[in-house]
Amino acid sequence: MQVLLSSKQLNNTIDELAMQLNKTHPDLNDVVFVGIQQGGAVLGANIVAALQKLSPSKKVQYGQLDITFYRDDIRKEILAPDTMNLPFAIENKTVVLIDDVLFTGRTIKAALDVLLDYGRPAKVELCVLVDRKEHRQFPIQADYVGITVETSKTDKVKLVNNEVVLISAPNI
Repeated sequence: MQVLLSSKQLNNTIDELAMQLNKTHPDLNDVVFVGIQQGGAVLGANIVAALQKLSPSKKVQYGQLDITFYRDDIRKEILAPDTMNLPFAIENKTVVLIDDVLFTGRTIKAALDVLLDYGRPAKVELCVLVDRKEHRQFPIQADYVGITVETSKTDKVKLVNNEVVLISAPNI
């Protein structure tokens, strides 16, 4: 197991992402932030907290998106849905989707499908903590990236004990 971001580096990266988002969207009236369950929702809550510190007088709208029933790669097992909480309209708003790891792009594609069931946003942007861009299966790229890492397809990138770690599959 290799640590990609220590706890301190993770917090610094979250702050940097929040600063980038704040710079791009200084007026938060027409922007909503949506964390994709599960890891993206945790990351999203942290980014929104950092954004709120940068702009304490502004209201940051944050929701959580469950993509369980929109996935195309998990059909053989029964999955319990996660929390879905979009307490605002997304119609004609800029939606910033937040996820922990961008890998094949399938999660983001499913999230876009879910969003369109809730309305038509003016624009959708993507913010990710870790980009594993060499394994993309859909033409999806992030607008805001914490770090980009090179991995093998069988590796796992996870948030463990407030650190981001790379778990390499054993060579067979």
